[in-house]
Amino acid sequence: MADDLNNDTEPVAAPIRSLPGEPAVRRLAGSISRRFDQGAVGWEVVRVRLASRATLADSVGDESVPAEGDDWRVLLRPALLGFVAVCAVAVGASLPSSPFKLEMAGTWFFGLPSVQSGSSQAYLLPGLVSVYGGLILLARVWFELLGIVRRRGGVPIRHLAVILALWSLPMLAVAPLFSRDVFSYAAQGEMMSRHINPYDYGPYTLGSGPYPNPVDQLWQNTAAPYGPLFLMVAGFFATVTFHHEIYTVVLLRLLAVAGVALIAWCVPKLARAHGRDPGPVFVLAVLNPLVVLTLIGGAHNDAIMIGLLLAGITLARLDRPVWGVVLCTLAAAIKVPAALGILYVGWQWLGSGLSVRQRVRPVVTAGLIAVAIMAFFSIVSGLGWGWVANLETPGAVRSWLAPATGVGLALSGLCHTVGIDVSLAGVLSFTRVIGLVSAGIIAAYLLANSDRVGALRALGLSLFCFVLLGPVVQPWYLTWGIIVLAPVASARLRGVLVAFSLCVPFIGLTGGRQLLNELLRADPAAVVAALVVLIAVLVAPLRGWAPSRRSGVLHPSSA
Repeated sequence: MADDLNNDTEPVAAPIRSLPGEPAVRRLAGSISRRFDQGAVGWEVVRVRLASRATLADSVGDESVPAEGDDWRVLLRPALLGFVAVCAVAVGASLPSSPFKLEMAGTWFFGLPSVQSGSSQAYLLPGLVSVYGGLILLARVWFELLGIVRRRGGVPIRHLAVILALWSLPMLAVAPLFSRDVFSYAAQGEMMSRHINPYDYGPYTLGSGPYPNPVDQLWQNTAAPYGPLFLMVAGFFATVTFHHEIYTVVLLRLLAVAGVALIAWCVPKLARAHGRDPGPVFVLAVLNPLVVLTLIGGAHNDAIMIGLLLAGITLARLDRPVWGVVLCTLAAAIKVPAALGILYVGWQWLGSGLSVRQRVRPVVTAGLIAVAIMAFFSIVSGLGWGWVANLETPGAVRSWLAPATGVGLALSGLCHTVGIDVSLAGVLSFTRVIGLVSAGIIAAYLLANSDRVGALRALGLSLFCFVLLGPVVQPWYLTWGIIVLAPVASARLRGVLVAFSLCVPFIGLTGGRQLLNELLRADPAAVVAALVVLIAVLVAPLRGWAPSRRSGVLHPSSA
């Protein structure tokens, strides 16, 4: 290794050999002369390098090469452009008749009809253009920002944290976007505050009112699939807000913000622990459009789940495995998929390079700690273990985005086309079981080979497998794998994560179908104008604020 590190130094001259009979003085003079020549050559090399650096600084401008190494004004413009993009999404989604939020009176402070039938269709097309235009701009700005921090290594995390706060502000001001799940959380919290077990009943048990009315019809009579800790927190929020539904939703969104903040705290530590530049990792994992739009904008409890999971992995990495198991168990008490973290902390408890037999005891110890904590919450909450029986609840959604479900729908349709009478539910159960079994086999292989693959990489890939091969794929589910994999992603894997982050907001979020219907019914001139605006946002030059690629010579990325 030392020889490899010295490859970039100047070559050392070969020792001077004396000829037979050469006087000692002559040998000494020759040696001094050669050393002097080497020193002159070395000084000339240094002078040329300094001159070329000065010339390069002049050619690329002050913005590309900070004078003192800490001038990061180059981040200002992408930060502001990203803020404009998120504001466009927020404004467009807040207009009347927007398909990106719940159009129901009394579910937010503004942007909703005063009565249920009072919506106007006049703002629908401008709102769709504003949202999709903002998505396009945000995707472009985020991709360029990722390139900047990769080319200019050592970006201070505090600057990126300011960008995160700036991009999050518009999402905090508007109604929950792209999903109605937070209203289900609030209704389940209201049930908890009234001593109704959400594991036995759906929100419709509350009757008609401000809590159950906004809940999606699919979940009105569906029991909760979430862990007891989350339901206890939701019940506490409903109580402290004096059963005010909007304020309960606000507190649930702030809980999601706390989860993202915990992610932002853990990601740089994990990146440094794995020898990566934390700047690009932070942009990929925390400033990711899916995180801003779905975890914060949608107020999903996945944010606090991932935050606690990463905190547990981080503490385990810092040789505190017991606390790692505790935090991973708290994450599983929010949503069960985080239980994979408990398994990995136990597997790596005593280090790497161990046999399976040597790992059994720490895995069992981690499992016993986790069971004790889960039993505590199950008893204190009074809910029992009903969440175990409700784990299949999300499977009620039938989406083509989930490969296991899509294949089942396609097979069922094909069988009916050729005259074979099969049950859609039976076919879906078959394909979904195959998907979950396949994910379990892949996860077991990754765990067994985690020393070679890398524990964090194996955990992230396992989460990805359970999402992609599970019964339903939601855009915010993909953040599980993206965030966990970001600190250890190789170049190829990073490209996959970036592709998911750029594409999923356009194909997985609500509003696309209504956009197509509106385009078919709208005035052709308005449609053309809308398309022109979107194309302009797509092709508008943004590279004026991006540093020259030649600056990578001076600031090489360590990621």
